[in-house]
Amino acid sequence: MTKIQTPVIEIRDLHKAYGSLEVLKGISLSAMKGDVVSLIGSSGSGKSTLLRCCNLLEDSQQGDILFEGEPIKWTGTGLNRHPSDKEQLIKVRTNLSMVFQQFNLWAHMSILQNVMEAPVTVLGRDKAEVEEAARGYLAKVGIGDKCDVYPAQLSGGQQQRAAIARALCMEPRALLFDEPTSALDPELEQEVVRVIKALAEEGRTMLIVTHDMKMAADVSDHTVFLHQGLIEEEGAPSDLFGNPKTERLQQFLSATVAA
Repeated sequence: MTKIQTPVIEIRDLHKAYGSLEVLKGISLSAMKGDVVSLIGSSGSGKSTLLRCCNLLEDSQQGDILFEGEPIKWTGTGLNRHPSDKEQLIKVRTNLSMVFQQFNLWAHMSILQNVMEAPVTVLGRDKAEVEEAARGYLAKVGIGDKCDVYPAQLSGGQQQRAAIARALCMEPRALLFDEPTSALDPELEQEVVRVIKALAEEGRTMLIVTHDMKMAADVSDHTVFLHQGLIEEEGAPSDLFGNPKTERLQQFLSATVAA
């Protein structure tokens, strides 16, 4: 008998508005363990907002978010809806590590200290164990020799790789990437893409918001095209990029290639 797998992240009919502006209009998607799901679409389509709702950095007004089969508990309704269980909120945020577009490293801390900070202060893990793990993750992303330098001394690509090491050091169930390469020039971008590809090959669960169609095609198991707060088209990358069905996706891909 086949065992039914529970998604790491599952979203059902999610709605999100900022006042009268409806940004997400009923999104449903899921990521099983080891899945790499890429979210693509024009600016303003709701990609980053969806990612922030997953991690409960933003409150949604309607719909369900489940983490490893456990639904988020809410209090209030509509624009007054908020997570009601603080322990559950912390559990979700610490198990869905976010990598942002703008690195968000602490300038006054060394790279090693940046990577160690959250596991020690938030999770209360042993400092010596965390340091060993942090050095290992910095080596994994190719900057093991930069432990004692400060963020300002690194290139953008190196800073983003440090941010990825910081996310990994939380030992999360899934990684959420919000446009991880868009602040970088093409050469530095490829440094980060290589790291993300290696993580995908390891079988890590990832949701990636990206403008890099080649990366989305190369690393994803599933690609979701958002348009005006709805899923316009989704499926295997080979289908979306090789044989887009909707006119809107065809236009989007044509414009992306032209750019």
